[in-house]
Formats: sequence, structure tokens, C-alpha cells
Amino acid sequence: MGTRAASLLLAGTLTCAATLAAQSDHPQVATPVLTAPQVIQILDETVQWYRTLGSQQQNATDPSDLLIVFANQQAADQVVNLSFQIARANAELLSSAANEPAGEGASSLPQALQARQATLTEKLKGLDEEIAAERRKPASPRVGELEAERAMIAARANLLDNLTTFENQSDPRTAGAEALKAEIDAIAASIPSQAAASTTAAPARTGAASAAGIATAATAVSTAAAKPASPSTVRKGIWALASDVMALRRKIVTIEGIDRQTEALSKTFEKIGAPSTAQLKTLAAQGDALSALADHASAAELKDLRTRFDTLAWLIQQSTAIVLPLSQEQVLLKEYRHNLASWRENTEHHYRDAWGALGVRIGVLLAMLLALFMLGEIWHRAVLRYAHDIQRRYQLLVVRRIVIWGLMIFVTGLSLVSEISSFATFAGLITAGVAVAMQSVLVSVTGYFFLIGKYGIRVGDRVQIGNVTGEVIDIGLVRMHLLELNPTGALGPTGRVVAFPNLVVFQGTGGLFRQIPGVSLSWRELPLTLPVVCDYGALKARLLQAVNAVIERYRVEITRQSEVIASRTEVTSTHEWDPQVQMHLLEGRMQAVIRYPVQAADATQVDEQVSEAVLKVLAETPSAGAVV
Repeated sequence: MGTRAASLLLAGTLTCAATLAAQSDHPQVATPVLTAPQVIQILDETVQWYRTLGSQQQNATDPSDLLIVFANQQAADQVVNLSFQIARANAELLSSAANEPAGEGASSLPQALQARQATLTEKLKGLDEEIAAERRKPASPRVGELEAERAMIAARANLLDNLTTFENQSDPRTAGAEALKAEIDAIAASIPSQAAASTTAAPARTGAASAAGIATAATAVSTAAAKPASPSTVRKGIWALASDVMALRRKIVTIEGIDRQTEALSKTFEKIGAPSTAQLKTLAAQGDALSALADHASAAELKDLRTRFDTLAWLIQQSTAIVLPLSQEQVLLKEYRHNLASWRENTEHHYRDAWGALGVRIGVLLAMLLALFMLGEIWHRAVLRYAHDIQRRYQLLVVRRIVIWGLMIFVTGLSLVSEISSFATFAGLITAGVAVAMQSVLVSVTGYFFLIGKYGIRVGDRVQIGNVTGEVIDIGLVRMHLLELNPTGALGPTGRVVAFPNLVVFQGTGGLFRQIPGVSLSWRELPLTLPVVCDYGALKARLLQAVNAVIERYRVEITRQSEVIASRTEVTSTHEWDPQVQMHLLEGRMQAVIRYPVQAADATQVDEQVSEAVLKVLAETPSAGAVV
């Protein structure tokens, strides 16, 4: 349908005009409108246009769309049928033109062979009559002679017939016309409607059949397009609405492309129709001229005029087989484009509605997200104003972050899906998969809230997890980090950081031990074997006095911390933190266990002072042999 088609049409028009100019002297010469390449080109364009019905059927999603596609299907079948009628009529004109006598300068061999064959046919006819007459005579001697002569002439006639057939087959004009007919049939076989239909259908019957079907379909399409029904967007989410917008846009582009292709095909048929109509008018003028000659012709001239009248009538019939389908195709293509315009208008209406619904949904989503953001900001300011405890403030801010982000994800997901049930199903499947794949992580996240609770731990607390003792330096959502402390001596740091998942709070084997905030008291034990003395009670009293003398130096801090413990537990007495000496027999020797409280900061110093005091008491004891 581009420059090539236009040039082919222009060449065909000029050829047709030149031929029509020469028809005044030879009215019985066939004048085809299109050449063979032009016929094939037009059929290719028509078939390519017909195949756009496939894309129309793919884009027909609404009942009104299906009705329009049905109407276009009917019109397209008729247009293709008429195009093949035009092609076959033009092929007949090409075949007739190929069988006309050649002009001056052309080879006269086929005409000479035909004349000689006609002469031999007349001789054979005469011999047959003569042989029949001789056979009626009794015992005629010439029957055998005449039959031999007839056999010789029949052989010569058969030879001339073969030569004539060979010459006709080798004539490029006749071969081209036959090849065109074969190509037309091959193209028709590629279209189901043409392959099933008869190749000799009458144009008038085709036009009558198409008129009723197309008129009915056009009326239905106009009724459907009068009240376009917008697709339901009440329960559709943003994702579905965005998909609808893109699908409707693709549909509009497809319809516009089909409309442009239909317009180009209509212009092509319009260019063909101009020379066809001119040729028909020329043939009609020639018929009027022959009629005027017949009024004053002799008997011999009337016989020649009769032949010319028959040829002219055949030419008018073939030209009419081109002009009439062309007119019908223009009407069908006009109605086809009208259906496409109605379809495009209906689709554009849906497109605008889909954009409006999508804009409303996006606006509602943004408004809800903005409201959640403002709620989170109010929450943040309220926590900073009313929560003075740093640990409690941190906990409330963490809860705020989780709640706000969770609500944002929920609102966004609910806006993207079409229905709540779909979202619930989707969320359930996702939750089940996440719960199985991230079981430990989820348990650790849950343990985080236990760790930051009332009886949880804080940064700076000294805790013991299993065999590891350390100071808490970070509490994350999934795991916490401890600065490892030396369990002996002054509990100094070892320089290593230990990470534990928060799920340790749910494990009974490992255990999590922590001291009350502000308290670092712990009990130390000093076992020793006492020397053999006469009065163990006096030795016990001196040992207890020596240890008390050491602990008394740290009594103020020990008392303060014991009061903190008493305020947070049911323990109300502070004397329970006094040093103790317990004695017992083991394998015939008196054993003693000295227990005394220490605070973590002074543990090493207190241990050293208690050891020195105990050794001093044992050294002053009269009996020797005490072993520490």
C-alpha cells in the first residue's frame, strides 16, 4: 500500500487509457484494467488487511466489542470475496487479450496453422460425405481409396493440432494469463472463506447477501455504541486498574492502525475504479456506434456486426464484474471504518474511566499513607514529651516504627490487590512460607520484646549466658552483643565481643543471668583446712572477725546495693550480706568455708585483703599445720 502500489496503479491507468483510445477502430479487443503484477499486489494488500481480524478478536473483551468484530468479520468476508471477483474478471480480460490476433510485425505462425487446420477440417468433412455416398453404392471400388486418403489427411490435421497447441502454450501472453489464474486460486486457498466458497459465485448474489448481513450488524453496532458500558472498577485494585489502562491503550493503538490500513485499501480500490468506469463508458459508446451501423448495414455486414456485438457484450459483462464489486467494496469499507470509529470511541470512553478510577485509587492510597505518616510523627513527639525513661522511650519508638511500617505495608498491599479475599489468601501463603523459612529469625524478633521488657536487660548490664559472662553493649531486633568479661579477678574485659540471638530467652538449657540494675554484688567462697586446735569455736570467731574487718571498709556500698535488691524483691533485711564462716569435718580434718560479699569493682582487692587476714589469723594460732 506504499509507493510501489501507487506506481503500479498509475502504470495500469496509463496503459488502460492508451488501450481505450485504440478501441474506436477495434472495439472487440479486450482491455484489462490491471496487469498481472498489479492484480497480485492488490490481492496481497487485501489479504494482509483481512488478517487484521485476528488482532481484533484478541482485543475484543466486552460484549459490544464482540458485536463489532462480528460485523467487521461479515464485511471483511464480502470485501475479500469481491476482491477475488475483480481479480478473476481482470484475469479473464487478460486471457482474452492474449488470444486476440497479434499486431503488425508479430509472428503469423499461429494464424497460418489455424488457417491450414481449418482447410484440412473442411477436406475431412468432404471426404466423410463422399465415403458415405460411396458406401451406399453396391460394391463401390473407391471406398478403400477414399478411406486411405482420409486417414492421411486426419494424420496431417492431428499434427497441425499438436503444433497449434504447442504454439499456444509457448505464447508468453497466454501463459501469463493462465499463471495469473493459478496464482489467484492459490491466494484464495489461503483464506478459509474463499477456500470453502465457490470460485464462480455471481457478483449480484454476493452483493445482495452482504447488504442484509452488514446492515443488520451495523444497526446492532450503532445501538451498542450509543450507550458504552464502562467496566466495573469498584473492586479493582491499583495493579488491576493499571493493567486495564495499558490494555485499553494498546487496544486504541491497534484500532487506529487497522483504521489506517482500511483507509489505504479504500484509496487503492478508488484508484482502480476510475479507469474501470471510463472503460465501461467507452464500451457503452462503442455499443451505441455499432447499433447505429446496424441500422444501415447489409446482410453480410450484419453477420460481422453480430460477432462484434457478442464480443462487446462479453467485454461489458467483464467490465461490469469489476466496476460493480468496486462500488460495493467502497460501501463495505466505509461501514467497516464506521464500526472501527464506534469501537475506538467506546474504548476511549473506557480508557478515560480507567484513568479516573486509577487516579482516585492512587489519591486515596497517598492520603492514607500521609495520614499514617502524620500519626507516626504525633506518636514520636508524644513519646519524646511524656516518656522520660530512656529505656521506655526506646521501646515505645521501636513499637511505633513496627506499627507504622506494618500499617503502611498492609494499606499498600490492600490497595494493589483487587479484593480483600485475594489479599488474605496471598498474605496467608506468604506468612506461612516466611514462618517456615525464617523460624529462628521470627523467634528472635519475639525474644527482643522480652529482652526490653520490665525484667529484661539494658545496655550496660552484666549478664551471664551459659558459660559466657559479659556486659551488654547492644540489643538488636534479632540479636544482642556482649563485651566478654573475665569471670575471675576484677571481671575485666577480654577484648572479645560475643553475639547471641535473642531466642536465647526461650532456651532453658543455656540460661540468661543478669543482675538488678545498679547492683553488682556477688558472693565469694574461700575453702581451707583448719589446723588442729583445742577450741575451734574461738578460731571461727577470730576468722569471722578478720573477714568482717575487711568487709567493713566497703559496707556503705554493700548496704546501698542490698537496699536496692530489697526494694525490688521481697528480701527486706540487709544483714544477710554479712560474711559467714561454716565449719565441718571431712576425712577426720576440720574444714572451713568462708563466704563474703563483694562488688564487681572491688572484687580482686577484697579477695586479696581477705586472704591476708585469714593467713594472719592462722599464723597467730598456736597449732601449726593449717593449709589454705
